[in-house]
Amino acid sequence: MKRLILEMGMGNDLYGMDYTKAAKRAVEDAFRHSTLSIFQSLGLDHTKMEVRVTVGVAEPEKVDCDAVAAILPRGNATVTAVKGGQNIDDPGNGTAHVIATAAVEALYPIVPENWKLS
Repeated sequence: MKRLILEMGMGNDLYGMDYTKAAKRAVEDAFRHSTLSIFQSLGLDHTKMEVRVTVGVAEPEKVDCDAVAAILPRGNATVTAVKGGQNIDDPGNGTAHVIATAAVEALYPIVPENWKLS
Protein backbone atom coordinates (compact mmCIF):
# COMPACT_ATOMS: atom_id res chain seq x y z
CA MET A 1 0.00 0.00 0.00
CA LYS A 2 1.30 3.43 -0.96
CA ARG A 3 -0.07 6.62 0.51
CA LEU A 4 -1.55 8.79 -2.24
CA ILE A 5 -3.33 11.40 -0.17
CA LEU A 6 -2.84 12.97 3.26
CA GLU A 7 -5.21 15.66 4.46
CA MET A 8 -5.67 17.30 7.83
CA GLY A 9 -8.74 18.84 9.41
CA MET A 10 -10.02 20.46 12.58
CA GLY A 11 -13.46 20.23 14.14
CA ASN A 12 -15.14 21.17 17.38
CA ASP A 13 -18.15 20.76 19.59
CA LEU A 14 -18.68 24.01 21.43
CA TYR A 15 -21.48 23.14 23.81
CA GLY A 16 -22.08 19.39 24.10
CA MET A 17 -18.61 18.08 24.97
CA ASP A 18 -19.24 15.43 22.29
CA TYR A 19 -15.86 14.06 21.21
CA THR A 20 -17.35 11.98 18.40
CA LYS A 21 -19.13 15.02 16.92
CA ALA A 22 -15.89 17.02 17.05
CA ALA A 23 -13.98 14.12 15.44
CA LYS A 24 -16.54 13.81 12.62
CA ARG A 25 -16.32 17.53 11.97
CA ALA A 26 -12.51 17.31 11.81
CA VAL A 27 -12.73 14.51 9.22
CA GLU A 28 -15.33 16.46 7.22
CA ASP A 29 -13.02 19.50 7.32
CA ALA A 30 -10.23 17.36 5.87
CA PHE A 31 -12.61 16.30 3.06
CA ARG A 32 -13.13 19.93 2.15
CA HIS A 33 -9.41 20.32 1.53
CA SER A 34 -9.17 17.47 -0.93
CA THR A 35 -10.85 15.57 -3.70
CA LEU A 36 -10.18 12.00 -4.73
CA SER A 37 -10.44 12.67 -8.47
CA ILE A 38 -7.22 10.71 -8.94
CA PHE A 39 -9.21 7.47 -8.71
CA GLN A 40 -11.64 8.39 -11.47
CA SER A 41 -8.95 10.10 -13.58
CA LEU A 42 -6.69 7.03 -13.52
CA GLY A 43 -9.43 4.40 -13.54
CA LEU A 44 -8.52 3.10 -10.09
CA ASP A 45 -11.04 1.02 -8.13
CA HIS A 46 -11.79 2.98 -4.96
CA THR A 47 -12.93 -0.22 -3.20
CA LYS A 48 -9.26 -1.22 -3.05
CA MET A 49 -8.39 2.01 -1.23
CA GLU A 50 -7.47 1.84 2.45
CA VAL A 51 -8.33 4.90 4.53
CA ARG A 52 -6.53 5.48 7.81
CA VAL A 53 -7.88 8.21 10.04
CA THR A 54 -6.13 9.41 13.18
CA VAL A 55 -8.17 11.71 15.39
CA GLY A 56 -6.59 13.68 18.22
CA VAL A 57 -8.77 14.71 21.16
CA ALA A 58 -8.16 15.38 24.84
CA GLU A 59 -10.15 12.28 25.85
CA PRO A 60 -9.71 9.68 23.07
CA GLU A 61 -11.69 6.99 24.90
CA LYS A 62 -14.83 9.13 24.35
CA VAL A 63 -14.67 8.90 20.53
CA ASP A 64 -16.90 6.35 18.82
CA CYS A 65 -14.41 5.33 16.12
CA ASP A 66 -17.00 3.20 14.29
CA ALA A 67 -19.32 6.21 13.99
CA VAL A 68 -16.46 8.30 12.59
CA ALA A 69 -15.55 5.55 10.09
CA ALA A 70 -19.18 5.42 8.95
CA ILE A 71 -19.02 8.94 7.48
CA LEU A 72 -16.17 8.03 5.11
CA PRO A 73 -17.66 7.79 1.61
CA ARG A 74 -15.10 5.45 0.03
CA GLY A 75 -12.49 2.86 0.86
CA ASN A 76 -11.95 0.52 3.77
CA ALA A 77 -11.65 2.73 6.82
CA THR A 78 -9.79 2.38 10.09
CA VAL A 79 -10.19 5.13 12.68
CA THR A 80 -7.90 5.53 15.67
CA ALA A 81 -8.41 8.10 18.44
CA VAL A 82 -5.28 9.36 20.19
CA LYS A 83 -4.44 11.93 22.84
CA GLY A 84 -4.33 15.34 21.21
CA GLY A 85 -6.67 18.14 20.26
CA GLN A 86 -7.66 20.53 22.98
CA ASN A 87 -10.35 21.29 25.54
CA ILE A 88 -11.06 24.93 26.30
CA ASP A 89 -12.72 25.31 29.70
CA ASP A 90 -15.93 27.31 29.92
CA PRO A 91 -16.04 28.04 33.66
CA GLY A 92 -19.23 30.09 33.37
CA ASN A 93 -21.13 26.99 32.22
CA GLY A 94 -19.05 24.29 33.90
CA THR A 95 -18.23 22.66 30.56
CA ALA A 96 -15.50 22.69 27.95
CA HIS A 97 -15.32 23.36 24.23
CA VAL A 98 -13.86 20.29 22.50
CA ILE A 99 -11.42 20.70 19.62
CA ALA A 100 -10.40 17.68 17.53
CA THR A 101 -7.78 17.30 14.83
CA ALA A 102 -7.81 14.64 12.13
CA ALA A 103 -5.31 13.22 9.66
CA VAL A 104 -6.90 11.28 6.81
CA GLU A 105 -4.62 9.04 4.73
CA ALA A 106 -5.71 7.32 1.51
CA LEU A 107 -3.55 4.35 0.51
CA TYR A 108 -3.68 2.21 -2.59
CA PRO A 109 -1.91 -0.97 -3.75
CA ILE A 110 0.41 0.61 -6.30
CA VAL A 111 2.88 -1.48 -8.29
CA PRO A 112 5.78 0.94 -8.94
CA GLU A 113 6.81 -0.88 -12.13
CA ASN A 114 3.47 0.07 -13.69
CA TRP A 115 4.18 3.79 -13.31
CA LYS A 116 6.62 5.68 -15.52
CA LEU A 117 7.25 9.31 -16.28
CA SER A 118 6.56 10.04 -19.91
